[in-house]
Amino acid sequence: MRGERRDRIWAAGMAVLVGALLVLVLWRGVLLMGSGTVAGVGIGVAVVVIAAVGAWVLWRSVRFGLRMQTLARELEDEGGLPVDDLPRRPSGRAERAAADELFERRRAEAEADSENWRVWFRLALAYDDAGDRSRAREAARRAVALHG
Repeated sequence: MRGERRDRIWAAGMAVLVGALLVLVLWRGVLLMGSGTVAGVGIGVAVVVIAAVGAWVLWRSVRFGLRMQTLARELEDEGGLPVDDLPRRPSGRAERAAADELFERRRAEAEADSENWRVWFRLALAYDDAGDRSRAREAARRAVALHG
């Protein structure tokens, strides 16, 4: 629990720092647009667009993290959150054979009950343990969508 709190504080701090950076970039873009030169206005508009896209990405990432945290908490309250007991390498990564075995079990569960957000959440964790972050995120998005 202690590490979880530290991770939340770290994530919040990073989101605040990125948000502050985006505000500074946006401000610089507005100043450039007010320069009156064609190049300044063009670059200013591009900078404002980049800042807006960055803000959208930050918002989506934070919202996704909060939704995943809600699902994890709900699953934990139900007693369905899997215990992380995979053997680990010194680097902290799960040993490949054990992660692959767990992944196969989770994949079979998801195939058997494809409309259950719980199995998709557990599959996302298994993908993550297996080192496949993009598929982990896809499975997590599916869990969020099924959760409603």
